Amino acid sequence: MSNFKHISVAGAGTMGASLAQTFALFGYDVKVFDIYETALEKAKRLVDLNQETWIKQGIVTQIQSDALKHKISYTNDLQELKDSDFLIEAILENLEVKHKFWRELSALVRSDAILCSNTSGLSITAIAEAVEHPERFAGMHWMNPPHIIPLIEVIQGKKTSDETIQVVYDFCLELKKKPVKVKDAPSFVLNRIQQAILREALYIVQEGIATPEGVDDVMKYALGFRYAAFGPFEICDLGGLDIHNNISKYTFPDLCDAKEPFGLIKDCVDNNNLGVKTGKGFYDYSNGRDAEVIRYRDTMFTKLAKTLFEEE
Repeated sequence: MSNFKHISVAGAGTMGASLAQTFALFGYDVKVFDIYETALEKAKRLVDLNQETWIKQGIVTQIQSDALKHKISYTNDLQELKDSDFLIEAILENLEVKHKFWRELSALVRSDAILCSNTSGLSITAIAEAVEHPERFAGMHWMNPPHIIPLIEVIQGKKTSDETIQVVYDFCLELKKKPVKVKDAPSFVLNRIQQAILREALYIVQEGIATPEGVDDVMKYALGFRYAAFGPFEICDLGGLDIHNNISKYTFPDLCDAKEPFGLIKDCVDNNNLGVKTGKGFYDYSNGRDAEVIRYRDTMFTKLAKTLFEEE
């Protein structure tokens, strides 16, 4: 077990609430920080919702869940984080906002505290410009919902020490996660692949080839089914590289190469339809469907994780 005694999570959004549950599950006391009291209250409700699924899926008992929730405390006072020996930040994806936070926080905690950002694509090297002793600062990109999905991208900035990366990597293993060491490239690995898929999906809908529902079904019932067990290089090996090479010859020229957001996603964002968080996105989440979808997501992801990784 790591030597961490005081774990903190900065940012009480969807990711922060979920991160806190993961640390608490493994016996750590966790402090969740946010400047907004409303965000802290929302995080508490999200923890309750997530725990419902864990109990139903047999991950924890009601008694264990209650004990887990008691290990999580909430604060809007940054000074309460000064004793942190491990802190992960999951605040707004804005470099200026992150710089402001890290200037204050990194000067507050001990110089040997391990510090991480859960940024999904901003440069770790750029964020570290505002961090005192940047050698102890790394990227730790979890996937939503992080209390269920195994992967964590561990990103090394230009000033991140090898020792820090190894400590973070080993901590991921302790949390029963699947860490991957990644170079500090724009959007790292997962989001580069995810955005490439999204770009082509938007293009397919825009061109009238299929509806959003149809594209989602293709992903769920074929590609997602495959990729739950094998990666793209493994899939190609299984299918034959000659076949995939030939498909590439006539498919690559017709694929979307847009450099700016377009289509349905741009229309939705322009109208402030941001998905579950606002009650509408590509689909409608009004009348309680937001909580229903979160429960369904967590149930399905938990079943999948148990099937694929429980015996490892």
